[in-house]
Amino acid sequence: MTRKRPPQKPPAHLRAATRKWWASVIEEYELVAHHILLVTAAGEAWDRREQAREAIKKYGITYTDRFGDPRPRPEISIERDSRLAFARLIRELNLDTDPPVQERSRPAPLRSNRR
Repeated sequence: MTRKRPPQKPPAHLRAATRKWWASVIEEYELVAHHILLVTAAGEAWDRREQAREAIKKYGITYTDRFGDPRPRPEISIERDSRLAFARLIRELNLDTDPPVQERSRPAPLRSNRR
């Protein structure tokens, strides 16, 4: 007997587009509890990246320090680190692989999270 999980709502603190992505991942893949936490962390990393990109767009990529020298804005590092965190979380979840070609009588190992 297979239990059907109740539909889960995306975390409210995520942006609307990220909530939509989160829900599509949860619906499309067979995930266990710790995978859902990783998907949530990936969404948070993506949102942080977007916040940094908005700040870069508004303020530019540099600022002038007290000595009159140009310095990179902190958002540059935030954007880079958040992009890397997102990519690593997606890689950890193995979400970008094709589903197995053969049908299996029992669930696939963790290597592939596709249904």
